[in-house]
Amino acid sequence: MPDRTLPPDAFHDDDATSHRIGLLAAAFCAGGVAALYALRAARRQHRPAGPADGAPLMRAPLQVVAPVDLKRYAGLWHEQARLPNRFEADCAGRATAEYTPQPDGSLRVVNRCEREDGRVDEAVGRARAVPVAGLPGAGRLQVCFAPDWLGWLPLAWGEYWILKLDRDYEVALVGTPDRRCLWVLSRAPRMDAAALDAELEYARTLGFDVDRVVRPAPSPATA
Repeated sequence: MPDRTLPPDAFHDDDATSHRIGLLAAAFCAGGVAALYALRAARRQHRPAGPADGAPLMRAPLQVVAPVDLKRYAGLWHEQARLPNRFEADCAGRATAEYTPQPDGSLRVVNRCEREDGRVDEAVGRARAVPVAGLPGAGRLQVCFAPDWLGWLPLAWGEYWILKLDRDYEVALVGTPDRRCLWVLSRAPRMDAAALDAELEYARTLGFDVDRVVRPAPSPATA
């Protein structure tokens, strides 16, 4: 930012004084607008889950699985279905998520997906557990794909709630509390169609719009 310091005698000049007051007023207004925008964004981030258009006005808050052993949850998962989201807008084929435990208790996250042209997109981030009162080991996580130096920002973290998990840690249903994002994950590259339909029907009972789900096209190796 350029140096806007005025010489001492400038304060005795009406034009210079008016100019300085104008600069201070502009800076104050800009700062106020930025603060208001940040406050509104934070409120949107923490706003309770609301119903989708046409859905009932009242829906019970989502519950997460507890306890979840993150060491068992770690490893490679294959995406079987998802609600459309901007993060995977260019994903046309197989998509995977790989979680690796870190010394501090967090998970390293590597998401990969195949584009229509055959290229593979990769996003690397980290996930952390969020304590839930009365539910030790609750499957409520937050995931961040922003650079480390932005990790202190609350808005850099997205919700990742484990809503259903079989006892063998082979199939997982993951979503966000606003019900806008949903994933069905499995250890196997291909999931039985009936089993997948059962997971989606369960998600429907939770209030997710499963009629909009996308089922990634299998790669030639697993088709």
